[in-house]
Amino acid sequence: MDAGLFTANNVWMMVCTALVFFMHMGFAFLEIGLTRQKNTINILFKNIFIITVGLLMYYIGGFNLMYPGFEEGSSGILDFAGFGIGAPENGMTPDYADGGYTWWTDFLFQGMFAATAATIVSGAVAERIKIGPFMIFTILYVGLVYPIVGSWQWGGGFLSTLGGEDGGFYDFAGSTLVHSVGGWGALIAIYLLGARIGKFGEDGKPKAIPGHSIPMATAGVLILWLGWFGFNGGSVLSADPATTSLVLVTTCLAAAAGGVGSFILSTLLYKNYDLTMFLNGILGGLVGITAGADLMSPTESVVIGLIAGAIIVLGVALIDRLKLDDPVGAVTVHLICGIWGTLAVGIFGSMAGMDQFLYQLAGVGAAATFCSLTAFLIIFALKKTVGIRVSKEEELEGLDLHEHGMDAYADFRMNQH
Repeated sequence: MDAGLFTANNVWMMVCTALVFFMHMGFAFLEIGLTRQKNTINILFKNIFIITVGLLMYYIGGFNLMYPGFEEGSSGILDFAGFGIGAPENGMTPDYADGGYTWWTDFLFQGMFAATAATIVSGAVAERIKIGPFMIFTILYVGLVYPIVGSWQWGGGFLSTLGGEDGGFYDFAGSTLVHSVGGWGALIAIYLLGARIGKFGEDGKPKAIPGHSIPMATAGVLILWLGWFGFNGGSVLSADPATTSLVLVTTCLAAAAGGVGSFILSTLLYKNYDLTMFLNGILGGLVGITAGADLMSPTESVVIGLIAGAIIVLGVALIDRLKLDDPVGAVTVHLICGIWGTLAVGIFGSMAGMDQFLYQLAGVGAAATFCSLTAFLIIFALKKTVGIRVSKEEELEGLDLHEHGMDAYADFRMNQH
């Protein structure tokens, strides 16, 4: 391979790594914008903890758990290549990864993905979870659960070979392997944690608990959309012009269609122009296209996005009906739209077909079973030992004051009880 092309590929992958890192600011802005002022420090603390400790856990063992080099004839379920990281002899040459990037770039790009899974959970459990148990959950979920599920497909495990030589489960950039992994953890967490005080009235009907900064939430979504250029664009694993440009087009069209689809349906159902539905519709479209962004035509990506936008509106209503409290809509965006996007690979695009749909369904089922079980075991154990929920007094007065001893906006205190 030409040295210039190798360098260009690697530079593109490093740019994508930076864009995925930038998504953590988007997640932070979205979460604090959709929640109350009195819990801002707590949410920011969790997001900073996730990215720092997530990277360290991925260095200690996560990377080698996710890419263990399954031997021929193995079950393809669990293997481990050892602690720490060290570049192979060809790691800095075009012989590694077909010249798409160097070994070090590979580690860092994948490490940015790893932390995202716990960030998804952070938003769902906002405003009532104890910080200590959440940190323990993050360490275990990012350090063990996420890389094991990832190894089943991206690491050459059993999901990637379901169909033998004909292929198997397909997830281009992680509708299941990233988003629904976080989504299943979020669903189990909010079930075990319970709703915020005041979310459901005596009649059982959900009550709106407005976020304190919708402008900040909007900025967060736009940052996340930008970050998806790296999330999906980098998943090409090179700077290949044709595939990269197609992926960016399908990603953007699905995002736009998701926002519009959500806006239209929510307006028809609720007779108001709900910006938060519009914003989550964009994210739903992005999650929905992530599994097959390299397989879809522009028209198919628009259809996938429109359906994801409708799913957002219906999914949020379903979560409320089940009396589950998800302050930022994480379960609907990342889990339900993640499932939709994964199954869409078997319905639309160049791999569509009944066999492929069944492979996709098997992948969804495998991730659902493992993630739900492990998340339940971790959180239930924490609930029965150290407890996972703050006291009523702490929740009413705010986690910033009680868990961090500071105020995010010291000059603008507001009574939000």
